[in-house]
Formats: sequence, structure tokens, C-alpha cells
Amino acid sequence: MLKQLKKNSAGFTIIEVLIVLAIAGLIMLIVFLAVPALQRNSRNTAIRNDASSSLSGANEFVTNNNGSLPTTATVSGTDVTFSGASGTTSNVSRVRSGTSVAVQSPAVNVVGTAASTTGSVQVITNNGFNGNTLVYKARAIAASFLVETSGSGTAVQCLES
Repeated sequence: MLKQLKKNSAGFTIIEVLIVLAIAGLIMLIVFLAVPALQRNSRNTAIRNDASSSLSGANEFVTNNNGSLPTTATVSGTDVTFSGASGTTSNVSRVRSGTSVAVQSPAVNVVGTAASTTGSVQVITNNGFNGNTLVYKARAIAASFLVETSGSGTAVQCLES
């Protein structure tokens, strides 16, 4: 009888194997669902950091040039050079490689245009934000950029100095 008991307890039953496979499948499903959201959040954080760095560079340009606003931004690798009217000193900030940065200087009392492509930052002078809507604000500098939303959509976000 003892021999028979030992013989029956060796190995796993089919039920035990199926339970382990079901648990492993559930874990894999959770991982596959979570990875795209993590990647999207990482890209959104990176473009937000680029916008913040660009806005800081534009503000530093204003500080170094007695309140004169930048008129152009030139990207070379990871360096963004902000330039203005003649007699102003350029200023450099850093962004990720592949990020485009542009300066828009709308006329007085004209609302600027928000960024329209992902991976780009629009630095807008004489503008600020009311929520996520651009509004005219004299001597203000704002940055707009697109972030990815769940699914395949995008949404405009903004930073203001």
C-alpha cells in the first residue's frame, strides 16, 4: 500500500499544469497591455522636458538681452540656438536629438499657433495660455507641444513662463 501511495504522488496532474499555464498567460497579457502605455508616457515626458528646456532657453535669451524676445530657433543636433534682432546675444539650450523647435512671433494682439506635429516644440512670444488655449499676453513666452493620448490620438499641451 505504501508503494502504491508513492507511485501516485509523483509528477504533476494536468489540472496543476493548466493552472500554471493560465497564470503565466494572465501575467503575459498584463505585461503586453502595460508596455505601450509605458512607452507613450515615456515619449510624452521626453517632449515635455524638451519644451521646458526650450522655454528656459528662450527666457534666458530675454534675460541676457535686456528684455528683447527671440525671433528664431536653430536646432543643430541637440543644441537649440535662440537668436534675435541684430545686437542681441544668442543663447543655447539642449533638447533630444530629432526634436524640432521653432519660434513664432505673432503680431500684437494676434493669437499664435500651437504645435501641430509630435516631436516638435513651438515657442511662441507675446502669448500665454488660458488652459490649453493660446491667448495674447504682451512680453510673455509660451511653449506648445503635442502629447500622445491613449489610442492613437494627440492633445496639445503647453507651458508658460
